[in-house]
Amino acid sequence: MDINIKSIHFDATENLKDFINKKVNRLARRYENINNVEVTLNVIKPETSMNKEAGILISVPPREDIFASKIADTFEEAVDLSLEALEKQLERQKGKETNR
Repeated sequence: MDINIKSIHFDATENLKDFINKKVNRLARRYENINNVEVTLNVIKPETSMNKEAGILISVPPREDIFASKIADTFEEAVDLSLEALEKQLERQKGKETNR
């Protein structure tokens, strides 16, 4: 599984990258079909609270790609919220497949 982290207009710290890798790997253990994960981090202007955005795109063949984007006070919180939304989408898809 490949994890690509893009930080737009800033440099992500190693701690943030480690946090993202740990969280994505935890999700990948539950859903073994994940091939590729792209995480995009962005600071939304103007500089106020709730200005950190994390968008996560997951490739899960043979299904369509899954995307979630959340905004929070910190990147860690935004990543957590995005992964929770992706987990719900993955569960929904898994449920659809078992009903067929």
